Amino acid sequence: MLFAVLGFSYNTWRMELSEANNNIRTASFEVLLQLSEFEQILYASHYDQDAREGSPRKAWVKVDLINDLSGLIDQQVKAESVKLKELWGTHWESVSTDEEAIKLLVIQIDQVRNKIKTVLENLN
Repeated sequence: MLFAVLGFSYNTWRMELSEANNNIRTASFEVLLQLSEFEQILYASHYDQDAREGSPRKAWVKVDLINDLSGLIDQQVKAESVKLKELWGTHWESVSTDEEAIKLLVIQIDQVRNKIKTVLENLN
């Protein structure tokens, strides 16, 4: 009887951990996709001077989604995403003309990516 209870308990714990890891993976992959799309919007705005593809409205949607989903991954990822949103909020009007703004945003995008990769590498 003891082995049955222990086996059932372990199985339940393992299934919950697997589900949590699956949720983290799913959110991570979606955030990575959104980060690349956000970066593409930045490049279209700055380098291509394309107001349609580089629309700040599109970028705001991406940044907000990144920020929302990052809380499902890890607190460090969430913190880096908050920094990205704050940086975007500070520089969004000058992205099309300011090279320094692009550099800062891309560096912060890479920070979020790196935190996500660390979390994924450390999943059980």
